[in-house]
Amino acid sequence: MQLSSCFKFLLKLGLFVCSVNAVAGPMGFKDSFMAMGDFNKNWREVFVNYAITPRDAFGVGATYMRSDDETKTRTLEEFTYTSLLKRWNLPNSQANLWFTGGIGAIQGENDSVEKGHHFDKVMVTPGIQFDYETTRVYFAAAHRLYRAEDINHDFTSVRAGFSFYETDYDKTQPWAILEARNMNGLSEKIEVTPMLRLINKSYFVEAGINNSGQPRFNFMYIF
Repeated sequence: MQLSSCFKFLLKLGLFVCSVNAVAGPMGFKDSFMAMGDFNKNWREVFVNYAITPRDAFGVGATYMRSDDETKTRTLEEFTYTSLLKRWNLPNSQANLWFTGGIGAIQGENDSVEKGHHFDKVMVTPGIQFDYETTRVYFAAAHRLYRAEDINHDFTSVRAGFSFYETDYDKTQPWAILEARNMNGLSEKIEVTPMLRLINKSYFVEAGINNSGQPRFNFMYIF
């Protein structure tokens, strides 16, 4: 496949940066499904969504959260909505502004407050993500509210990375990614994770070890 053909194809999909092997956003092209997962010791998330238009997707998600001291655990099941609010197509790059939110049920344990104390509440999770991408560099910043009655677990993350070299569309491209993130009320420190990302066509995988020595694995697949 020629580079110019890949450029047009990937822009139409709305998934990748203006050329071959770029970085995926939180939804795919119209009538596509996207599956994503993020896993480490204290944070495990998986969701699937379906794009009903080039800019809108509905889905379901499940998240497990645990505090650093292991005294608090949370599980969240939610219905989600993702929207591409704005896209800037530049000569050699692309920038996107996304809305991602959901509503669902959160269950939890607060052993440090009262042994065996359990709760079950309704939670809403609106958030914003901005990303900037070329075939060689990537930056993203996101903030998402995780709110229920008397609960605030707002999530903030910033990540940046670069590719080692450019490749053709049907070949695997390696990236170095560094992410810093924090979950309010569950961690007092910022989690920093350097990761290796591999992108090929409609999937990527990431793996690394954070500053607490915990392994982390992420994946995305479009189908």
